Amino acid sequence: NLVWATSKHDLYLISNDSLMHWSSISRNLSEVLNFSGRIVPTEKYAGNLLEGLTLTQIGTMAVNNRFVVAGGFQGELICKSLDKPGVSFCARTTYEDNAITNAVEIYESVSCGLRFMAANNDCGVRVYDMEKFQQMNHFRFPWPVNHTSMSPDCKLFTVVGDDLDGLLVDSRNGKTVASIVGHLDYSFACAWHPDGRTFATGNQDKTCRIWDLRNLSSSTAILKGNIGAARSIRFSSDGQFLVVAEPADFVHIYSTKSDYKKRQEIDLFGEISGVSLSPDDESLYIGIWDRTYGSLLEYNRKHTCRYLDSFV
Repeated sequence: NLVWATSKHDLYLISNDSLMHWSSISRNLSEVLNFSGRIVPTEKYAGNLLEGLTLTQIGTMAVNNRFVVAGGFQGELICKSLDKPGVSFCARTTYEDNAITNAVEIYESVSCGLRFMAANNDCGVRVYDMEKFQQMNHFRFPWPVNHTSMSPDCKLFTVVGDDLDGLLVDSRNGKTVASIVGHLDYSFACAWHPDGRTFATGNQDKTCRIWDLRNLSSSTAILKGNIGAARSIRFSSDGQFLVVAEPADFVHIYSTKSDYKKRQEIDLFGEISGVSLSPDDESLYIGIWDRTYGSLLEYNRKHTCRYLDSFV
């Protein structure tokens, strides 16, 4: 999850230990933040590591509402406003040996404002307020958490990790509402459809499963990959498409209107560092993490009216 589009023409990605910004209009790649040196916060908040962090290896990130939250391999969290110089907040979620921050998600709650959620290998999910960067909740689970996703109404979130079953959890108290049973191995990704009733989980058993809140006894669709786990999942903002990325070589785009029976397969070469749809669903970006073929691929949505394509 190292590629995030904030508009049709603006993309943020991790490359060579740096957060980079790519503009498809100016064709300019610029550095926003370098993680290889010392990172010292420029603002004072409770829990902020004022001495900073050094040599942070980034494993995941999220960009939303003009904020970037990056997670490191030693449990680090680094938060930056794209509208301000420097770093607003940096901290360690835990000092345990197995402390990888596996996933972060920024979301906005109607009642609570902007927040972000971090999933860690120490079996914890932590929720932070983004006004003062204070930890609001710390939910504990019986196994390492690889990914979480908040529902559109912020009442529930999905939890997947080093267990065959996933969990549907109440966001207010962390209590399990339901178990998600069907996968044959550990899961690495999950995402909610904008309708708030449907969500998807990606697993090491080479499948992405679609679930309906109204009947969780079995998945409504099983989408099979080619060579590896479903490592990254994205629904389009309009809900018409689902993008599923394997660890390398293949990205699948499904039509939700056809009950996921229509699919476009993008066959490329190299490890995939992330996939991202622009907020208007006009552009799809795929990051390729490879010493020789490292690159960024951009695809534009094809319209029925050809005159619209000329403006994309």
